Amino acid sequence: MSKLLVLALAFAVSLGTTAMLANSQRNMKQPASEEARLAADGAFRDGLYLGKLSAKSSRTQRPAVGRWSTSQDRANFLAGYRRGYSETLAHTEPQKEILQNQNPEVR
Repeated sequence: MSKLLVLALAFAVSLGTTAMLANSQRNMKQPASEEARLAADGAFRDGLYLGKLSAKSSRTQRPAVGRWSTSQDRANFLAGYRRGYSETLAHTEPQKEILQNQNPEVR
């Protein structure tokens, strides 16, 4: 009888362990998307901010990539700068056209 009890207990423990492992696989974090990874990157965010500032100030695109020491950081900074610059220009150009259409004398 004691052998049967030990066997049943071992079976229950293994079944419980299997269920816990199967559940933990479902709850594991999914890998972050590229967008989420860039949003968390300091070099990208810095480039995004400086690109927006440059576009709002009507400056030419001259990103200061030398601010970052590694090639990966420089690439992320440049990607952020270009995105910030182009998004800001895309947002401000239609507003300029609307103002010019409303008041043709203003150029």
